[in-house]
This record gives sequence, C-alpha cells and structure tokens, in this order.
Amino acid sequence: MNLLDLELATGMPGNPAHFTGSVLLTTASEELGPVKLIRVEFAPRARTHWHTHSGAQLLFVVAGACRYQQWGGPLLEARAGQVVHIPAGEKHWHGAAPGGPMVHLAVNIALETQWLEAVSDEQYTAG
Repeated sequence: MNLLDLELATGMPGNPAHFTGSVLLTTASEELGPVKLIRVEFAPRARTHWHTHSGAQLLFVVAGACRYQQWGGPLLEARAGQVVHIPAGEKHWHGAAPGGPMVHLAVNIALETQWLEAVSDEQYTAG
C-alpha cells in the first residue's frame, strides 16, 4: 500500500482535555495493523497537554513550525520537512509556534498515550 493512497477520515476537533487551542485531528480510514496515523492541524499557539507514550512516536512536520519540549529540556522547533522522534516514556508536548498554524503527521506504533496536565502559557513561551 502506498502511503499517499490512504484515505483519511473526516477531521474531528481535538479534545479540550488533551489540547489547548484549536486543533483538528484526521485519522487514516483504513486499518494499518498496529500503526496509527494521525494528521493534526494546530492553530497558532495551539498545543497538546503534557503526555507520554508507551512506545516511540514520529512527528513529520508538513507545514509551519512545530514547537516541542521534553520535560526539563529546552524548548525546540522543527520546520516543515523535518521529523521529530519522541522516545517511549518521554514526558513531552508539541504544538504550533506563535506565528502561524502547523500541521504534522503523527505515526504511532502500538502505543498508548497517557495525558497529563496542560502546558501553561509560561511553559509554552519560556520553555
């Protein structure tokens, strides 16, 4: 199967218990075994809450700038065309930079997500 041939389900708004700001999630409509493929559109400044995954996650930045941070680490940014690797068990968040929207394709392989507290405006700005 060609990744570009996948059909996507209709986008759903992000759960406010897991996201700050306007977020739209679109999943692959086909069964991909243990792989979950999610296209996530973030409005400027929108972001996930802190969370962990039981397995590794890859974020393919499609458009804009992805701001992300590991707990206790520096605030980082990845731009369109770059890939962010989130190791299993790492407490982290990711979202759009303040200057514009961001889209990433999240690839999760057989993992569960544990959602934690919201990222404060101070954490988002200062890192």
